[in-house]
Amino acid sequence: MKKVSVALMLMFLVASALVACASPEADSVLDKIQEAGTVVVGTSADYPPYEYVDESGNFAGFDIELMTEIAKRMDVELEWTDMPFDSLIAAVQEGKIDMSISCFNYSEERDEKVDFSDAYYTSEDAFLVAEDFAGTITNAEDVANFKIGVQSGTVQDEWVTTELIDAGLMEESNLSRYERVDQAAMDLQAGRIEVIVADSVPAQALMGQFGGFKIVFEDMLYTGPINIVLPEGDSELQERVNSIIAELQSEGFIDDLAVKYFSD
Repeated sequence: MKKVSVALMLMFLVASALVACASPEADSVLDKIQEAGTVVVGTSADYPPYEYVDESGNFAGFDIELMTEIAKRMDVELEWTDMPFDSLIAAVQEGKIDMSISCFNYSEERDEKVDFSDAYYTSEDAFLVAEDFAGTITNAEDVANFKIGVQSGTVQDEWVTTELIDAGLMEESNLSRYERVDQAAMDLQAGRIEVIVADSVPAQALMGQFGGFKIVFEDMLYTGPINIVLPEGDSELQERVNSIIAELQSEGFIDDLAVKYFSD
């Protein structure tokens, strides 16, 4: 009896293995997008002129128009999900959204969790201060002498943490992290912080939005090429998005968007 049971068990295991091997591979995210006819894209709409909510309550900005055109060329509807910046990577990982566009820069840490599209634009970092700021910032590290504000989860947050705090140049108590960059601007206006470290273009936008600010330093620190965040290992979706970005670059579409949103 025992021998028969063992034989039957072995047959069951072999049959199960064959069924598993014969099962079709799971659909890619691109397949799911095409089947649904909708792509769900996450953003943090507080970073003008890349992404923001306009006076009519609609999403607007460089990234918004770019993603709208990408969805159009994918022949699917576009559904936006607005969430805090530092939750977007996890949302892509967990499949809550299909991809994310929100002025993302590549980093090795992020690349361990998600994939990226080819770059569609390149940016710099900036130090934003009040117009009456009397301090001196000659080199990037000089900002360690002041109370700094950053948007949580950004590469600027990573730069301040790694290059200033971890390097022993400043105390962590002098860094304030904000869910939204406009919250940092309000604290800068009120004098609760002295410097905002942000992407250069949004820093310029904050100057126009709030008034009384100036940029005292610009350089490429941890910023650089800007990419769309994609699910890890989904080569089909990555190839499709990259091919559309290449089309838009060759046609001058992205250059036209840059002129529209970035030329002051």
